[in-house]
Amino acid sequence: MVIEITPMTEDDIPGAVESIQQAFANDPYNHWIYNDRSAFSPDRNRVSLRIRCLWGIRNALLFVAKDPAIHDENGKVKVLGISMWMPPRPLNQKETWDECFQRWWVWAKQIRMNLWWGRGGLNVKRYWIWKRSQASVQSELWTDSSGYYFCNIVTVLPSAQGKGIGKLLFNVVTERADKEGRRCYLESSKDEPNIRIYERIGFCLVKEMNCDDDGEVCKLFCMIRDPRLVE
Repeated sequence: MVIEITPMTEDDIPGAVESIQQAFANDPYNHWIYNDRSAFSPDRNRVSLRIRCLWGIRNALLFVAKDPAIHDENGKVKVLGISMWMPPRPLNQKETWDECFQRWWVWAKQIRMNLWWGRGGLNVKRYWIWKRSQASVQSELWTDSSGYYFCNIVTVLPSAQGKGIGKLLFNVVTERADKEGRRCYLESSKDEPNIRIYERIGFCLVKEMNCDDDGEVCKLFCMIRDPRLVE
């Protein structure tokens, strides 16, 4: 297996969405925020993920993992995994006009999606509990004035796991962070086996985030990676 890590293109989005949906099918956060599974709409979720991927291509560090020898049912090289990272933002840096436009672009697309598809089972109350908890924790932990590479998501198709693809999707950014002397940050929705895996990449557990909806808690594990010396 020869894995290539490349920036995502629009042609990669269907495969990326499939990777995310399969990898997160039994994820604790996914089941907490979509707690009414009978109302969950995979089609609406695909539309939502496509919007996020389009935004990520323009605004984030978005990568796909492929093996040129493996193709999907349409004859295209199959997406085996993806990673999306937010680039570091210095703590005192203000949002640019383009970033503001991109944020409003996503908002407008999501509003249009909700008007057509509805919420698709999304528990809006829990979504905002998570966003407030995340903002509070990041405000506490992000003390480095140069900013952090934020690992927003890393997924690998279940059929392709255990082959080192996830590590490659991390390395494409952690190696850059090492050269720049920057820290990396992530929030994991699973402790086992994720924490042990991330520790081998250099991350350390620094805080547990509890998203509490009247006693129904989703626990996220916040981890930071210090830059390694580059010889």
